[in-house]
Amino acid sequence: MSTAEVARQAGIHKDTLLRWLRSGVVSEPGRDRHGWRLFTRDQAQTVVALAQSTPPNPQERDATASSAYAERLRAIDWDFTGAKTGYLTHGIHPYPAKFIPQIPNALIQELSSVGDTVADIFCGSGTTLVEALTLKRHAVGIDANPLACMISRAKTTSISDSDVGLLIQLAVDMRNAGEALALGGDDQLFPAETFVSTAWRPEGETLTFWFESFVIEELAECLARCRQLSTESATTLALTAFSSIVVAVSKQDSDTRYVRREKGLTPGEVFKKFARALDVSVRAASEYSDLVEPRFRCAVVESTLLDTPKIPSIDLMVCSPPYPNAFSYHLYHMTRMLWLGMDQPRFKKEEIGSHRKYSSNGKQAATADTFRVEFESIMVWLRDHLKKNGYACFVVGDSTVKGERIDNAEIISQAGKVAGFSEVARIERTLQSTKKSFNPSIGKIKTEKILILENCEGAQ
Repeated sequence: MSTAEVARQAGIHKDTLLRWLRSGVVSEPGRDRHGWRLFTRDQAQTVVALAQSTPPNPQERDATASSAYAERLRAIDWDFTGAKTGYLTHGIHPYPAKFIPQIPNALIQELSSVGDTVADIFCGSGTTLVEALTLKRHAVGIDANPLACMISRAKTTSISDSDVGLLIQLAVDMRNAGEALALGGDDQLFPAETFVSTAWRPEGETLTFWFESFVIEELAECLARCRQLSTESATTLALTAFSSIVVAVSKQDSDTRYVRREKGLTPGEVFKKFARALDVSVRAASEYSDLVEPRFRCAVVESTLLDTPKIPSIDLMVCSPPYPNAFSYHLYHMTRMLWLGMDQPRFKKEEIGSHRKYSSNGKQAATADTFRVEFESIMVWLRDHLKKNGYACFVVGDSTVKGERIDNAEIISQAGKVAGFSEVARIERTLQSTKKSFNPSIGKIKTEKILILENCEGAQ
């Protein structure tokens, strides 16, 4: 039997079986003259027995089975050194401090089955959601950040041939306009060197503080053209491409440095950057759309977890929660949210773990206890939405608050214990130096933990 046939018989994803083979959990079978694996009937039955010995959501699981399951998880090389992380739609929008897709991919394969519903309760830019859908699961994402929700929807939306046509034409139009401005030529749409758009743009000093006047005009035109598209899917993808260039064409140094610097932009450059971003997004979304089956659905809910949002029952939860004092998404996404008309002040108040809250010296400053109390509430809510014996996985590092090192994995584990979860495994992995950025004033953490909890008191 082939690898695919054995995986199908065992009721697991083919990639799961390949991982078991690489880690030695399953012994390598013989190969045919072409080098393809060939399993005997007895070898196939061994794989089936292994898959059935630790089902993802059994109603009963003894301690021996749970221990064996934890060992299998620990056998995975979680560092994923050198792994490609920008495939499919993962790379269409910058998003600081996101985790690499290989982590949720492995957890989803090991801890759920085809057809299950996988949630990410801090979905950020949608990494877990994309992986769940490509692995033939339904997906649910939650985030208080409206920009994160827009990006997640764009990354998980299948586009049609007509969408592709609309987006490609928009890219062509914007590229032509940019080239005409750059040359100072006499173009039909933009006959003058200085282009002035009649489209809406945000008001206030913040805009002129962060953007050159000609950049404002070109961004306003790009935004208007995005909103004129005739389908919701094309509009969402175009707005995400637009958002992806806002910081690059602003005077903000980068996504992770909130300081001003001159970037030497010239007229037409915004149009051309937007066209390039659209090209990248269309190619990525087309590849994603060809891979994901329409029967698997994704819902993205814009809400803070402290407001106990309503979602369907889930089989597995995988997330990378915000690190206390490590990052302020409301700050670094401010100019994007300004252009997109999003309520940045509201999100600023709701953001969990932001550097602003934890670095304050006032009486209302957040502490490690703040994080603990918030997570106790979150874990009670999660207990009631995750199936009994389902797993909740948190990829989290330590923080430094007021000079004190905080073990966030331990805080989450204890909060889970209060809500009726038990710890299955806590695995440490080494961060790739280029993959996560944190507030430089508190240092850059080099490791993080994968915490896996089992819901012992959830709904049947």
